[in-house]
Amino acid sequence: MTEKSPSSIQSSRFTGTQKWTLLATILASSLVFIDSTALNVALPALQADLGISGTQLLWVINSYALFLSALLLVGGSLGDLYGRNKIFLLGLGLFSLSSLVCGISQTPLQLIVARSFQGVGAALLTPGSLSILSSQFGSESRGRAIGLWSTFSAVTAVFGPILGGWLAGMGWWRVIFIINLPLSLIVLVTMLTKVPESLNPDAGKLDVWGALWVTLGLAGLTYGFIESHKQGLGNPIIMVSLSVGVLALIAFIRVEYTSKHPMMPLKLFRSSTFSGGNLLTLFVYGALGGALFFLPLNLIQIQNYSEIYTGMAMLPMILFIASISPLMGKYVDGRGVRLPLIIGPMITSAGFFLFSTYGVTQGPVDYWQTYFISFCLLGIGMGITVAPLTAAVMGAVSPNNAGVASGINNTVARAAGVLAVALFGALVLFYFNNSIDKKLDSMQLSETMKNEIRLEASKFAGAEAPPSLPDDQKSAVEALFKDSFILAFNRVAYSASFLTFLGGLMALVFINNRPETKDDDPLEQVI
Repeated sequence: MTEKSPSSIQSSRFTGTQKWTLLATILASSLVFIDSTALNVALPALQADLGISGTQLLWVINSYALFLSALLLVGGSLGDLYGRNKIFLLGLGLFSLSSLVCGISQTPLQLIVARSFQGVGAALLTPGSLSILSSQFGSESRGRAIGLWSTFSAVTAVFGPILGGWLAGMGWWRVIFIINLPLSLIVLVTMLTKVPESLNPDAGKLDVWGALWVTLGLAGLTYGFIESHKQGLGNPIIMVSLSVGVLALIAFIRVEYTSKHPMMPLKLFRSSTFSGGNLLTLFVYGALGGALFFLPLNLIQIQNYSEIYTGMAMLPMILFIASISPLMGKYVDGRGVRLPLIIGPMITSAGFFLFSTYGVTQGPVDYWQTYFISFCLLGIGMGITVAPLTAAVMGAVSPNNAGVASGINNTVARAAGVLAVALFGALVLFYFNNSIDKKLDSMQLSETMKNEIRLEASKFAGAEAPPSLPDDQKSAVEALFKDSFILAFNRVAYSASFLTFLGGLMALVFINNRPETKDDDPLEQVI
């Protein structure tokens, strides 16, 4: 390993502009991350307050994630074309306004629609955050900067459950959305006064057809999987939806192959590190997105944790991610990205697998012997993974392609979350309802009461025994709901463990230890 020259060491120190850039991009990313993770813990309170069904609960998450994942590539392309700061601030404004509407929503439909617009704003905001960061830091300090960005973004993302749990426990779940407004104001002032504009002078026209096809593809798959548990996979509407989704994504790849100005240049995937990094992202963030949606429902509504205790239960992840990520940012600058990207997902896989070994516990009393261990492993694994993964993907492309590379990687991560919540949701609801139907057949209850129990099961983890049941039968039905949920949740844990294990294999096969950007590529224009 060659030693750094004195000038290189000097240049690795952050300038004033770079420090302000870090502040703005970290805060902006935190807005998106903390909003998502805080909301997960508050879902039971939100469900009770607005009377949301299990299927609507999936749409509260996926209406946001769907538009975010579908339009992230558009956001990255617009930033490269018209100026990253401009598109970033446009997304910030839309995200803030729709957050306000989310906070004052009175019906499930209002909330789902507002969450959709929030996803559009986040799609413009998120890729700009990392591409602005990459444009302001040279190769000698970019790994350290991304390590700090990853650390604080990850910490705020995981801090979200604590905030969400506390606010939900106080009956203030709406504040989760309202809090975005003052934070957005800080980002706005910093970006306007401290961070110079940047763009890609070689950027082409907007890929409109690509945007339409990828949006239609993700929408078709998401709708098909979420609604399949109610109507069945053989239902003509579900079959059409899934078929349209698959065909639209194939059309998207075809458009990107033939377009002169693709929003997802397929040539970037010639780099094995870029391809492997995005495959790893697909599996790891799919596992996280799917499992962490159902985990708070399990803790609060099945294991009898309070909302605030549920948030605190995830604290080990915060501590490990916060302590390990900065070290990994420095590690990759000196020793490369491959080894941590193999080890990190494997440890995360073990953490997910352990979740499947816990049944209905005695609540927080059993925490230290159960969920504490799993959360520690998740924190260690993700702490090792996050910064090297970002550095690997961004380091595999030239600075001119920073915006589109960020957009692709974020799209993969968010699309993975969308499809995982939809797929895991279909899986969980199928096993949950199937288990209830089988066990109800053996119970000595009237058909009318059985139908009432099946109707109550539509509330999913929030289902309760009908009050008209005798006490002994009420206990049996409550146990039925809990056991059925645990059976279904364990399938999610198995799936998440398998996906993160696959992520580690992708790193082993595809990731080069030191992806380098091409120094001879023209630098981006800084205004």
